[in-house]
Amino acid sequence: METVKLSRAERLDKIFGTPVFAVLLAIFCNVLWGSAFPFIKLGYRLFAIDSSSTASIFCFAGVRFMLGSFLVLLGSVLLQSRLPKFPRGKVAAECCALGLWQTTTQYAFYYIAVAMLTGAFGGILNSTQSFLGVIFAHFIYGNADRMTPAKTLGCAVGFAGVLIGTLGNHGSGSGWGVFCMMAATIIFTLSGPWNKSVTKKADSFAVCFINLFVGGLALFVLGTVLGGSLHVQSALAVVVMLYLAFICGAGYVLWALLMKNNPVSRIAIFGFVNPVVNVLLSAVLNGEPLFRWQYLAALVFVCVGIWLVNKAPAKKDGK
Repeated sequence: METVKLSRAERLDKIFGTPVFAVLLAIFCNVLWGSAFPFIKLGYRLFAIDSSSTASIFCFAGVRFMLGSFLVLLGSVLLQSRLPKFPRGKVAAECCALGLWQTTTQYAFYYIAVAMLTGAFGGILNSTQSFLGVIFAHFIYGNADRMTPAKTLGCAVGFAGVLIGTLGNHGSGSGWGVFCMMAATIIFTLSGPWNKSVTKKADSFAVCFINLFVGGLALFVLGTVLGGSLHVQSALAVVVMLYLAFICGAGYVLWALLMKNNPVSRIAIFGFVNPVVNVLLSAVLNGEPLFRWQYLAALVFVCVGIWLVNKAPAKKDGK
């Protein structure tokens, strides 16, 4: 009888807080995000966007996130049988601020980096979010999500892999691209606890919608003001844009629910899936080299680092 009384939102929280289900969804999210980098590069070609045209890049990103925001609304209808209840006042303002930080600022750096780096190298750099999430969680949550010797060793091995990936300067020679990717990664990591906090104050779907729509609108307006534009070259361009919208819409909804109902380190460490998928799809879609020893060695180190972090003893907080 007690289960029947739970609302659909409460049942969702209970499901997303189940460790096995949380792990599977965290992996699925990272598979989606791992495919984003190569598909974005493919989208640049299909929309005839030059890597130096930052304004058009911002327009491309803005359209993607605004489309993704409406998929979030669809997800709310499918999963909750209703549109999300939107927050008001200070909570609404905080959601908008989160969107400007997590979507606008993070992806302004990220999309610039995509244009300047190879998919494999960019994915390896982006994998640092897996370890930064664990490290930051220790300082933010203290004993509730503390570092352990296994986590420390895992982070060290993972970062060693990232360093190996930089040997020979295989990131297309762009120091600015490396800076932008690291800035985006740090912003993403710092956004996690904030997102977790906001989703406790408002409907997760509403938070995701505002995050994506406000952040995407800001990117599109900025790109338009700077003189950017989009030119659809083929039907495939539309398909790629819709897939990218699905990635951010589905990924943000799932990730927000995971962040709300789990310790950050439980799900952040599965970012190892992201660079693996990234490297494979970059080779398939964009013709990038797959068997380059720096990338392969880096992937091994990153995956071992993730495994070491994940094998850390479970916390005693009941989660």
